[in-house]
Amino acid sequence: MGDFFTTGQALDPETAQFAENQRGAGSTTGIAQDRSVVNQPQLTNVSAETIIINTYGQGPDRTDNTNSSSPQNKANIKRCQAELKSYIENSTKNLYQGTKDYGSSPLKEIYTELYITKGGSREVNNEHEVIQLECRRNLFEEKKIQLNDILNAFSNEDDPPKRVLTTGIAGIGKSVAVQKFLLDWASGEANQTTQFIFPFTFRDLNLIKDEPWSLMTLIVNYFDEVKDFSDSDYCNSSVLFIFDGLDESKLPLNFEKNEMCRSVKKITTVDVLLTNLISGKLLHKASIWITGRPAAAAKIPPECIDRVTEVRGFNDEQKQQYFQRKVSNNDTAQKILDHLMSKPLRNLYIMCHIPVFCWITATALEYLLSDTDELPKTVTEMYTHFLVIQTKLNNQKDYQEVEIDKDVIMKLGKLAFEQLQKSNIIFSKKDLESCKISLTQAAVYSGVCTQIIRKEYGLHKQEVYSFIHLSVQEFLAALYVLETFLNCGGNLLSSQTRVKVASETGYVFLLLLHMQAVNTALTKNGLWDLFLRFLLGLSQDSNQKLLQKVFGFKERHPQSNKETINFIHEKIRRLSNTDKTINLFQCLNELGDQSLLEQVQKYLRSGDVGKILPSHWSALAFLLLVSNEDVDVFDLKKYNRSEEVLERLLPVLKASRVALLSDCNLTHRCCKYISEVLSSKFSGLEELDLSINGLHYSGVRLLSDGLRSPNCKLKILRLASCEFTERGCAALASSLKSNPAHLRVLDLAHNFLQDDDVENLSEFLAEPLCQLETLTLNHSRMTAVGCGSLTIALSGSSAIKELNLSFNSLLDEGAIRISDLLRNPQCRLEILRLASCEFTERGCAALASSLKSNPAHLRVLDLAQNKLRDGDVENLSLFLAEPLCQLETLDLNSCTLNVACLRSLTLAFSGSSALKELDLSENRLMDEGAILLSDWLRKTQCKLKILRLVNCQITESGCAALTSSRKSNPAHLKGLDLILQYRKVEIMSELLGCPQT
Repeated sequence: MGDFFTTGQALDPETAQFAENQRGAGSTTGIAQDRSVVNQPQLTNVSAETIIINTYGQGPDRTDNTNSSSPQNKANIKRCQAELKSYIENSTKNLYQGTKDYGSSPLKEIYTELYITKGGSREVNNEHEVIQLECRRNLFEEKKIQLNDILNAFSNEDDPPKRVLTTGIAGIGKSVAVQKFLLDWASGEANQTTQFIFPFTFRDLNLIKDEPWSLMTLIVNYFDEVKDFSDSDYCNSSVLFIFDGLDESKLPLNFEKNEMCRSVKKITTVDVLLTNLISGKLLHKASIWITGRPAAAAKIPPECIDRVTEVRGFNDEQKQQYFQRKVSNNDTAQKILDHLMSKPLRNLYIMCHIPVFCWITATALEYLLSDTDELPKTVTEMYTHFLVIQTKLNNQKDYQEVEIDKDVIMKLGKLAFEQLQKSNIIFSKKDLESCKISLTQAAVYSGVCTQIIRKEYGLHKQEVYSFIHLSVQEFLAALYVLETFLNCGGNLLSSQTRVKVASETGYVFLLLLHMQAVNTALTKNGLWDLFLRFLLGLSQDSNQKLLQKVFGFKERHPQSNKETINFIHEKIRRLSNTDKTINLFQCLNELGDQSLLEQVQKYLRSGDVGKILPSHWSALAFLLLVSNEDVDVFDLKKYNRSEEVLERLLPVLKASRVALLSDCNLTHRCCKYISEVLSSKFSGLEELDLSINGLHYSGVRLLSDGLRSPNCKLKILRLASCEFTERGCAALASSLKSNPAHLRVLDLAHNFLQDDDVENLSEFLAEPLCQLETLTLNHSRMTAVGCGSLTIALSGSSAIKELNLSFNSLLDEGAIRISDLLRNPQCRLEILRLASCEFTERGCAALASSLKSNPAHLRVLDLAQNKLRDGDVENLSLFLAEPLCQLETLDLNSCTLNVACLRSLTLAFSGSSALKELDLSENRLMDEGAILLSDWLRKTQCKLKILRLVNCQITESGCAALTSSRKSNPAHLKGLDLILQYRKVEIMSELLGCPQT
């Protein structure tokens, strides 16, 4: 039988041996999209990632048992299942890393648990994958889900997803996740309701894409164990198809134009089979799991995917676990971790989110620590040492005495560069031959270039090649371009063919190549970002000397990189794309220049922010991202209240969870950038405060574009005093309605809203998926009409717990509308603020009656600055006297209360009251009222902690009564806030144990 699967991780040294063993056993091997080798169906690789899951919809129920009544047929199916499981278990039980010198390890022993969370996106990002990783700090904060549950229903779902798409950057561990999933299934540890799993790689399918197949013959071609299956067996069994490496697919996947195929016997193209399988037309009960890099996600229509997941890599704990397992000596493992974590710029440690980079790092540092204490500090230094070590292992010679034909490295570099130009990560024998690489050389240098030979029953014997990871391909490409330039002055990056840049004396100026490389990286969608870092890093004298010593590259006159550094400084100063500036700072780090970082740190320490230039703020963004600084909360006021500074610090904003931007002199211009952050699939922003900024309609409209994005996971949005009116509110409400599930807090206070605006907002509140808990609309010019729209929307199954409508002219009609909401048994309102809403006795009576009928939920009631009368307070007291009343805070400030009102209140409080805070300030209570309160305070049932009696016309006599009651029941009353027109106020403050006002 042919081998079919490949890993999604680095090709460590063990992989070549594994491939060799499989060939000897009559099997074939394959390469996963992440450039590793695994036996078909084996996925061999490093483990550990994070998977983000987002549910789009649900498919039909999974079939767990066959419907065939024949005992013989059931026995046949059971036999086939046992043979398939045995084959898959044998193929996936070991993890092969790197070249054949390294051997293999049992997957179950070294596997690091994946971190899986809900969420995810199908968005294609225009940044290099490494840049995405470096600009992302809050990777692992979502709720954890187990790998083996990736195809199972969540607690809030009725049915499991039928079609799952898993994305992740190169080398992050997608294929290893599949390998572990397969091993657990085959060994009987998980997902036993699935009877058969058939894993394929798109690399395999590419080789047969032009040949006619039926689904049955395609499966049997790879899985001989099911050759006795009938078409009804496929239909009546619970089947999972896995397709690994979508980004490597050469199939058109034409979902719209492909013919329909419903029969497993129908002969057609592989493309037709796949599109019908994925869309659910062929074997509609089967489950589908597809893996690939993010850029390939758009190949599958959204309606064909029920759940999107994302493999994100190691978190910090998993990094440590990996090094402790990979490096046999515990002391050495700890030294490696200490080295990675001790640097002020922890870019190497950050890149260890990628399991393949962990392997490269472990390989290089473990070897170097046995010989020297001088360890790599940059990515280029790490890869240079890795290349040297791999060469040494292949030649079996001493590290300092390795002799190797540099022409081989240059040939591999030429292959890497030419394929990188074409965006290819896999290539054929013909591609190797075009670079004059022999099959013997490809086999010898398997630590750098991996050969996978596939044998398909004699029908296919094709050789497919890839580098162990995209970053290795980029490194070799950069080395080739640099050495070509230095040797003959040929600039391979120029649009013209082999432009000569050497002087008459033969001296070449590296600045010319560096400038071309920088400009190329800045004009492309991230394709050349890491290549640029390597190119500049390889230009450093230390790396040049190592290459000269080991590979025999010609010695050259040292050149200063000062002009290149100045050129990059100027680019940073002019650049508006903040993510691009992050990569340029990484380039400066490769060149050993940290002058901008040192300057900004100096200005921040001195507090002299006036001297900080735009380039300095960009430096600060880079510093915050790659250092150990906590960027969970981003407060712009800590730096400078301006849009220019915010624009430069956007990468930090994207990496933060909370953004505090209130009162920062922002206008509509900044909303475009903030909207882009909200729309980014890498944004972890959950709280955004833009209050007290003149955003106006244009700003809110731009912001709404980000809020509408499915990537936006904002939970708290504060837009108080942002000076927007009806059109702004309409745009905001529309965006929230289209993405209603995440927001929990919305503050629109002090904006010029009208009843129509509130009606638009109510459509969002009425959405079944709306989970808003706090809504603040005080000072919004709302009337009873808008209040009616609002309460109708909230009368459904609303999650609202806090509502602030203060300082709106609601009048009695508005109070009655609110009363209807409060009376609703579904109402779970805990905080209600209705200060200065201009209602009278009729409105208050309605409120009190509704609260009395549903008393168990409200905790805070604010009725301040409403003109209440004796009857109003008496009605309110009936609610307060209810045994189920759990009110803890009552605000009746400035409500024209008198002693009679207070008598009703204290009588209600005399029962088992939960009240902890009471504000009766600005009411004419006088000494008589103070005495009534003091009688209540003496009662053991009183749990009051805060009592405010500001300007209540209480004299010395009333104060004495309050003081006496406080002493008799001191356990709860912690503060007594008094302002007295009395000459002994100092004495009273002292007696009461509270500060003098």
